[in-house]
Amino acid sequence: MSQQITVTLPDGSRKQAPAGISIGQFVREHIGPGLAKAALYAKVNGQDMDLSRTLDADTILQIFTSKAPEALELIRHDAAHVVASVVQRLYPGTQVTIGPAIEEGFYYDFFKEAPFTPEDLERIEAEANKDIAADLPFVREEVAMDDALRLFDAKGEKFKVEIVRDIAAKGAKTLTLYRHGDWVDFCLGPHSPSTGKIGVIKLLSTSGAYWRGDHRNPMLQRIYGTAFFDKKALQEWLTRQEEAKKRDHRRLGKELELFHFHPYAPGAAFWTPKGTSLYQTLSTWMRRLTVEHGYVEIKTPLMFNKGLWETSGHWGKYRENMFMVLDSETGEHDFSLKPMNCPSHHLFYGFKKHSYRDLPLRLATQDPLHRNEATGSLSGLTRVRQFAQDDGHIYCREDQVPDEVRNFVKLLDRVYNALGLTYHAKFSTRPPQRLGDDALWDRAEGSLRSALETLGLPYELKPGDGAFYGPKIDFDVSDSIGRKWQLGTFQLDYLAPERFELAYVGEDNAEHRPVVLHRAVFGSFERFIAILIEHFAGAFPAWLAPVQAVIVTVADRQLAYARQVRERLRSLGYRVELDERSMTLNARIREAQVQKVPFTLVIGDKEVEAQSVAPRRYGGEDLKSMPLSEFEALLSKEGALP
Repeated sequence: MSQQITVTLPDGSRKQAPAGISIGQFVREHIGPGLAKAALYAKVNGQDMDLSRTLDADTILQIFTSKAPEALELIRHDAAHVVASVVQRLYPGTQVTIGPAIEEGFYYDFFKEAPFTPEDLERIEAEANKDIAADLPFVREEVAMDDALRLFDAKGEKFKVEIVRDIAAKGAKTLTLYRHGDWVDFCLGPHSPSTGKIGVIKLLSTSGAYWRGDHRNPMLQRIYGTAFFDKKALQEWLTRQEEAKKRDHRRLGKELELFHFHPYAPGAAFWTPKGTSLYQTLSTWMRRLTVEHGYVEIKTPLMFNKGLWETSGHWGKYRENMFMVLDSETGEHDFSLKPMNCPSHHLFYGFKKHSYRDLPLRLATQDPLHRNEATGSLSGLTRVRQFAQDDGHIYCREDQVPDEVRNFVKLLDRVYNALGLTYHAKFSTRPPQRLGDDALWDRAEGSLRSALETLGLPYELKPGDGAFYGPKIDFDVSDSIGRKWQLGTFQLDYLAPERFELAYVGEDNAEHRPVVLHRAVFGSFERFIAILIEHFAGAFPAWLAPVQAVIVTVADRQLAYARQVRERLRSLGYRVELDERSMTLNARIREAQVQKVPFTLVIGDKEVEAQSVAPRRYGGEDLKSMPLSEFEALLSKEGALP
């Protein structure tokens, strides 16, 4: 009789199966043929695996179908393989390099003398979709490194040979190959069972890319594409992309005079007066909200000796992403600009002894941070090197965690609702590689789960996706055109208190370790502002708009009164401008509409006589002439922080 193993499913149920059974067979025999037919891949103890892999020991198993958000990334990786195989079939002599899935699609880099034309892309796309219809199985195989080198060397794939040698130099003994039809590539996987699972492939564009991002290396040709499970979803995405182009924060940021970039400071924004106003409004709002929720704001140094990063663990694992600073005395790069706030907050906590009565201690900061992102990855405000976060760290007793979750979700809910952002929560549990014993993780996960359930907050379970130091809750928001963005996060950390020897004195007069909670609502201000620009298409609500109202006069004789109106509204704290340019009235009104200003106040002789204004909303709605006091009341309702 074969050895039996226990397979634990996401709902907590357990099933017995013989060791060595394939995942696909287990699903078919122990869960049902419906799921077996729909299954694409699995997580086994938190690790992504093909359905052809076997279950050899007690396992936590999660099955993914096309309904899972992660499934699109899988089929886009499948699609990259299909496109590469078609390119080599249609254009013999082309060499392949790498082809990863990326956000909303995939790319593949080729070495080919003649550039790809739009007609080439159409031809490749048509052939790729024929391969989908052929439903070719993806077959996984592990081979010795020497065999892999001989295989790709015989094919004349010098770029693949270079990669294989690099992998071997790191100590790998085998390489994973994936075949479909007569084409083969190597990658870690997983892949879906066959090409037929992809649905439909759409090729989008081409560009140049240096091999390994180095200008001294050969120039490659990159084909960008995307894939969806059906044509309807593809068409919806294409329509959304057209709308997204109109909302692109890089274009609107320039048109609305919000920010600039310069090659002398790559990845760091220059904020204009209008952009600074937008930034500061969000900053002031978050400061007010954190005070209401029991936080104290601190500031910590921007540069630290490597000793801090060695204690936190970042020096060994994150150093390449840090901006190093040369110590003139030692001649070594012993300092760095801080890429995150948490370690400095731990130092701050340690400056004094704490009692259980002091907890929870909630620290907030908006200090500048610096991360050495690759030049090629920089993209407007969404990927930068200098940024700030609405960062917070909470030091509390373990029994206080549920209340802190509830406090945080109330804050997050208030912020996202005020901005018209819908959201859903993802609860990520213990990963395979983690610190702490199961009893500790049971308590941590139980605290987060009970808090979510007490709040009645629906959540998606993400088994195995927690941080190595503790479970977490992430929040994805959906913007006005349906795109999803990962923003808020709430993470439990049991590692930092140990590394930094943090303590508090309990009721028993003994020292105990606090729990550290990492949390953010905006994430980085820069990325959040990019999302808001695109969410609102630059037409911000009055409370957030850099300029809340523009005053225009019918003739110069009304300017004296118009200046009085401007100063009156400014004295009340509103952001108001007066357009005194020698342009026609219609041209100035049109300019205010182009700049997406919430209110345009028209002043003519009638308004001067009645001490009134005639507001028009962005979009053209004429609110008719009203006393200035009535407009003040309107602006106090719509223009004040929510």
